[in-house]
Amino acid sequence: MAGQGGAMKPLSDPIVIGHRGASGERPEHTLASYDLAIDEGADFIEPDLVLTRDNVFVARHENDITGTTDVADHPEFAARKTTKVIDGEKHSGWFTEDFTLAELKTLRAKERLPQLRPANAAYDGKFEIPTLAEIIALAKKRSKEVGRTIGIYPETKHPTYFASIGKPMERQLVAELKQAGWDSADAPVFIQSFEVNNLKLLHSITKIRLIQLMDSSGGPADNAAPSYAAMTTPAGLKAVASYAWGIGPNKDMVDKGKGEPSTLVADAHAAGLRVHVWTFRAENFFLPAALRKGLNPRAHGDVDTAIRRQLAAGIDGFFTDFPLIGVRARAAYRAGAGK
Repeated sequence: MAGQGGAMKPLSDPIVIGHRGASGERPEHTLASYDLAIDEGADFIEPDLVLTRDNVFVARHENDITGTTDVADHPEFAARKTTKVIDGEKHSGWFTEDFTLAELKTLRAKERLPQLRPANAAYDGKFEIPTLAEIIALAKKRSKEVGRTIGIYPETKHPTYFASIGKPMERQLVAELKQAGWDSADAPVFIQSFEVNNLKLLHSITKIRLIQLMDSSGGPADNAAPSYAAMTTPAGLKAVASYAWGIGPNKDMVDKGKGEPSTLVADAHAAGLRVHVWTFRAENFFLPAALRKGLNPRAHGDVDTAIRRQLAAGIDGFFTDFPLIGVRARAAYRAGAGK
C-alpha cells in the first residue's frame, strides 16, 4: 500500500530495536549496553541467548566467548579451551556450555570490534555477562522509570546444536518468559531464529510473536529449507507465515542503498508478515560507498539516509547498534511523511 510520496506503508508502526543493546557505544550484550539503548529511546532490546553448563540462559553473540570476554586471561580456565563443530563450522576457544553460571560471572565482557570501536574497548573488564532473567528485570524496571513499555527481542542461537548436546532451548525459554508474565501475542516480546524447526516448535507451545531471520545468502542451519532465497519467494513467505509473525531479513535484501528497493517488503506484507531488518551501523566501514563520509572506517557516515530509505520501503522495524540515531531517523522520516 503506497503512502505519501509513493512510500510503502508498514503493517505496524515501525519499532527501533537496540541491537545487542547500544552496541555501537558500549560492549555488546551487557546491562550497560541495554540500559543505554533504553535511555536512547529503543522500543526493544535484543539479547542473543546461549546456555551455560547448568542450563541458564545468558546473553552472548555466540556460545564461543573467546572474543567477547576476558576468558583467555583466566589461567584457571586454560584447560577448558577446546575445538567444536557448530552448525558445520569448526570453532576453537571457550564455550558457555562448558561453564557454570557462577564461573561465567567471574569473567568480564570486552569489546568484540576494538579496532572499529576503540571507545567501547575503554569499558573492557567493567561488565558481567548478564542472564536473561537480569535482562527481563532491567526491561521491567526501566519501563516503570521511563513510562513506556520496553520489550525484549531474544534470539535463540544455534538451537539445533544445543539440542544435540542435551540442552534444548524452546520449552525452557517459553517457561522463563511465562514466569515473567509474557505468554501472549501482545506481550512485549519477539523470539527470533535463523533456524526453522525451533520456531515451528515454539509456534506450537506459545502465542508469543515469532520472527524468522533470513540472510542474503545461505540457508537455515537445520536444513529445514533449501535456502533463505527460497524462503523469500511468495510461496516461501506463505509457508513462513504458517508459523511466524514476521521476518527479519538482512537489510541488503530490502535495499542495498542504490537503485530501487526489492519487492521483499511488499511480498512479505502480502503474506501477512511484518518485516524487521538488521542491522544499521553508523561507521563508514559498514555503509555503502555513497553514504560514507571521509576515509576513516571508524568515522560515522550517513546511516540516517539508509534508515529512512528502508522506512520509505515500508519496513515495520529495524535493528541498530546506535538506537539514538535510529530513533532520530524514524522521527525525521515521520515528520517528512506528515505523520
